Amino acid sequence: MRTLDIDGTDPRPSNVVLGLMRIGVLDDEAIRTLVATARDAGINVFDHADVYGAHVHECEARFGAALNLSSSERESMIIQSKVGIREGYFDFSKEHLLRSVDESLAALRTDHLDVLLLHRPDTLVEPEEVAAAFDALESAGKVRRFGVSNHTPGQIELLKTAVRQPLPYNQVQLSITHAPLIAAGVAANMAGLDQSVDRDNGLLDYSRINGMTLQAWSPFQKGFFDGVFLGDREHYGELNDALDELAAAHGVTPTGIAVAWITRHPANMQVVLGTTNPGRVRESAAGSQVPLTREEWYRLFRAAGHELP
Repeated sequence: MRTLDIDGTDPRPSNVVLGLMRIGVLDDEAIRTLVATARDAGINVFDHADVYGAHVHECEARFGAALNLSSSERESMIIQSKVGIREGYFDFSKEHLLRSVDESLAALRTDHLDVLLLHRPDTLVEPEEVAAAFDALESAGKVRRFGVSNHTPGQIELLKTAVRQPLPYNQVQLSITHAPLIAAGVAANMAGLDQSVDRDNGLLDYSRINGMTLQAWSPFQKGFFDGVFLGDREHYGELNDALDELAAAHGVTPTGIAVAWITRHPANMQVVLGTTNPGRVRESAAGSQVPLTREEWYRLFRAAGHELP
């Protein structure tokens, strides 16, 4: 498993992340098996959010109770969580950030988060409040690093007018079939082509220029929770044929090739898995180091329906 140098984090983060938003339906033994499978495959980053589960902090609490980590186990892991989504609105107020982090720590049974991400942009954000919350969390040792999720370059720059900590992470949706982040730049200045519409305000280039690591969530989703493209030959027959052929050529599965398409990009992205299937975790990890050629990468890009002008 390839690891990345992100803001001097120790241990170095794996380029595949195990997302835990669906573990609320698993029993403790299944959670332990899932996490152990990830660890055995070289994954050391585990992604949470306060809103994951049937109720607030449910998945964090299930993780904390099932694993009951020893101090040495805890220090070998990078645990991140997200904050800011509330029922019916977003909230980056200092009060909410501080309270939610305390609740996350209690649920996870740990004294610190390695990474805290602001989950969805709060248009009512006051950067000074976020900065005050970050300072308090950092000085108390409750959060070691900070970042954002689903934010544009302008929203990040707004936060940076007050926040003094680096923001080395931005978690965004990306898969071969849901790739406006990449596809818009490929089709720049092509009038009349929907693909050329920039929906991310140049986020990919901004991230590379500023040394910001993108974490790709829903790496197998067709669109926004529209189901997976893997095996969907009715809508993505050409793509699945290409995935099958490249999987055979590289000695991995189509799942592994779907991961490799993201990790091959020189932006050095992390792939955030949302699966509860240990087999898919292993397959994903196996693909994370596959060195797709330019020809192979662009073949998948075209097969997914994106155009090369």
